[in-house]
Amino acid sequence: MATLNGDRIVAALRSAFGRDMLGADLLKFAAEKIRAAGPPYTSVYMYMLRDDTLILEAFDGRETDHTRIAVGQGVCGTAVSTGRDQNVGDVRAIENYIACNLWTRSELVVLIRRGDLILGQIDIDSDVPDPFTAEEEAEVRKVADALAVLL
Repeated sequence: MATLNGDRIVAALRSAFGRDMLGADLLKFAAEKIRAAGPPYTSVYMYMLRDDTLILEAFDGRETDHTRIAVGQGVCGTAVSTGRDQNVGDVRAIENYIACNLWTRSELVVLIRRGDLILGQIDIDSDVPDPFTAEEEAEVRKVADALAVLL
């Protein structure tokens, strides 16, 4: 299993921002860097919150039909409605899970926020059951915190 290096990704994001990479391009860059860590990072989706809907702005990995998710729906919407990151070891055990594909077994959602204001989220799907440790989640949190400043 890969261990994500959040500090390295944050440094790359700051450098890209310094070269005038902004918005959706910066989100795409972050998604690519996270997914490049390898398994268990199967797909990385970057959703931004607009009113009461999460809008897919960028991704790396498998395509998804879920380009708009209402707050409160699925793991992504639950993260926003509760204001808490979600680390779901087995998505099949979640009653309101919105399946992006048949192979996803676990999901990690880390909110991008400035203080109490939720800007969006990093949504990571994995084909591996329960791969995201507290340490992995903390590394993704570093990336989310950097994005909150750069976006």
